[in-house]
Amino acid sequence: MRASPIRIPTVTSDTDWDFCFHLSQQTKIPEHQRTDESSPTSGSEESEEDTKAKEKVIDHMSHPREKLAQSQKKIAQLIKGKKNIEANKELIRCVTLSRIIFGEEHWKCAQALATLAYGYLTLRGLPAQAKKHAESAKNVLLTWKGTTTSDKEEKQILETLVMLYYTLGVVCLLQNHGREAYFNLQKSERNMKELRESYKGGTCGLQVSEKDLTVALGRASLANCRLNLALVYFEKAVDNVIANKGDSTSELVSLYQEIAQIEQLRRNHEQAIQYLHQAHSICVSLYTEVSPQAAEASALLAKAYAMSGEVQHKACQAPLSMGFSRQEYGSGLPFPSPGDLLDPGTEPRSPALQADYLPTELG
Repeated sequence: MRASPIRIPTVTSDTDWDFCFHLSQQTKIPEHQRTDESSPTSGSEESEEDTKAKEKVIDHMSHPREKLAQSQKKIAQLIKGKKNIEANKELIRCVTLSRIIFGEEHWKCAQALATLAYGYLTLRGLPAQAKKHAESAKNVLLTWKGTTTSDKEEKQILETLVMLYYTLGVVCLLQNHGREAYFNLQKSERNMKELRESYKGGTCGLQVSEKDLTVALGRASLANCRLNLALVYFEKAVDNVIANKGDSTSELVSLYQEIAQIEQLRRNHEQAIQYLHQAHSICVSLYTEVSPQAAEASALLAKAYAMSGEVQHKACQAPLSMGFSRQEYGSGLPFPSPGDLLDPGTEPRSPALQADYLPTELG
């Protein structure tokens, strides 16, 4: 009986396969040139370069499943070392290997695509690429006709959905599509709730933290002018951070500043000033009073006093007189201008794409 030909997927972007073929051609030795290993000549000992070359050949010849496991392990190490570009390349390789092992229509391939999309968002800050791969993952999951065989697989699919809809939500938020952002983030929140219920109080290793999702929901609510709802989400995020990292962590600074922004839009200037005082106190305690972080917090606090019609606090005047400015040291969401506050119906400005607006990195 005639055997069916084996189809090998074409890999255009992985140079490892080309290197493996090229190296295998170089290492072929003609029969008449082979020497007896039992009687080595002088200087015939294997060099370090030869050893590394042979190890690389063995690595390239390893099973695709083994290579996938190696890449996944390598990603965590690269992220820990802040090598984001290299980590993103390994995520691309994981997608390629998942297609070879499971096929393009398997949920495992969707999982790899969703992780790549999240990587483009958090590691590279590239929302367009993140959206493209997230949509691909979504289409794979929608068309997948298989069935899960274990509770572990069901949990992994839920984790993929959390990451997928979170990525789409944040991308829409960065592209000023507030309504669509909130819609996707709500889906992520529902899947996260279902996932936590499936663990029955145990810990689950989610890439997307509850704090990141809550903050994103707060920003989406703010983009849709739902100020009260945004305040609820941000206060929930603050409680989450305090419970996990204490009340002196730097993560609270940006949260307090964003809550102050919401309070100013609600014309609660005294409440906004209190939150900005808390942010300023954390900056001074963690850094120094003349640090860029403290200067940033002082500038926002001074602006809040000016908006409330009160005299600026004396502690806020010193850093400002030293020439610090938000343009030079700015990091965080842009505060509304006085013109924004005059009209309660004005939509809050959507933040530009910047490092501290993006969620926590893969880890």
